[in-house]
Amino acid sequence: MTASVDVASSPVGGHALPPHFAGASDRGPRPRRRRTGVALAAVVVLVAAAAVGVTQVSANLGYDGARDEFDAAASTARSSAATVQQELDSLLATVDTGTLLTSTDSGILTSPEARDALTTATTDADEAAAPAQDLLAEPLPSGETKPSAFWELFAASDRLAADTRDLDELTADLDAAVPTMASAGDQVAESGIAVLRSAADAAPAFESAHLSAKNDAVIALRDAASRASETTDLDAAAVQALAALQDAAGQVVTTEQAELAEKAGPLQAARTEIEAFARSLAPGVLLEFDWNQVVNNAGYNGSMGGLTTWWWDDPDRAVIELSNSVAEQWPADRSKALVAHEVGHAISVKCEDMYDSSTQDSIEKWATAWAISMGFTDDANGVWAYGYPPQSYIDAAAGCR
Repeated sequence: MTASVDVASSPVGGHALPPHFAGASDRGPRPRRRRTGVALAAVVVLVAAAAVGVTQVSANLGYDGARDEFDAAASTARSSAATVQQELDSLLATVDTGTLLTSTDSGILTSPEARDALTTATTDADEAAAPAQDLLAEPLPSGETKPSAFWELFAASDRLAADTRDLDELTADLDAAVPTMASAGDQVAESGIAVLRSAADAAPAFESAHLSAKNDAVIALRDAASRASETTDLDAAAVQALAALQDAAGQVVTTEQAELAEKAGPLQAARTEIEAFARSLAPGVLLEFDWNQVVNNAGYNGSMGGLTTWWWDDPDRAVIELSNSVAEQWPADRSKALVAHEVGHAISVKCEDMYDSSTQDSIEKWATAWAISMGFTDDANGVWAYGYPPQSYIDAAAGCR
């Protein structure tokens, strides 16, 4: 009987097979290679994430910087716009006043050259205001809400940079408009004041051309001319000053026409000569004349009468009333002597401290002495009516001119 042999464990013969057969399809190392790939992928993801993070940070920082520059530019532009608006408002107000001054001017006193210069200046100022008005009408860009994604941040930064450049250009244009408007406004103001000055400067000649005007009208003209000449700002007060000056000039003409109408007739030429004669004796004294048939109870039968009223306050002025007979006998010495006596009363406003004005007798002797000191010796100088004055009066009156 043959015994069985355990081939797998026999120490004598046979061969042992490994529990696993290796071959071409064996993938023993694959688990190690798979772990390496995952690690590389993780690294790539981390690098990408880091890159995105850096980009995001850079985008944020770039946007913030661009926004800061934009905000600064916008603030500067708003400040410049406010300055331009203020200057524009001032210019337009000045132009309006200049235009009102031109429309108020009747041409009765003002220089045509000054008026034309003001018209040109207001036109130029309107032209200077137009560009500023256009600039102020331009809307200022406003920064949008900050986006989140980096690609949106980059795009927004570019837009902010472009808006900043636009704001800088607008600011430069606004700033350039200010001196132009200021110069135009100054020119209007100067031209307006020149119009006033021309009217004030013309007032003395205008007064001299209307000698028969009433004293009150002439005084009003002088006062208005003084206010106009002292005006330094082109404003509502300047317009009022010109209007007042022109109104006063109008009153000078009106009162003169009334006076000339009263003096009309056959004695007008003699009356005019007598008034001019009286004014020549009392330079600097504002004289007004009235004529009547009887003055101071004289005027008929060859008699002559005169009466003078004067004021001690400024300006030196008086009203001389003469009878028609003075003109009828003109240019006789007695007429001249009587007129000289009345002028002696009138000119005393310049020499009130030279004599005693407390009594009527002293007042009349002063006027008589003054006529004598001027060389008028006819008894109509006051001697016939009031007696011969003391020599001391004549000597004192000689110093009153």
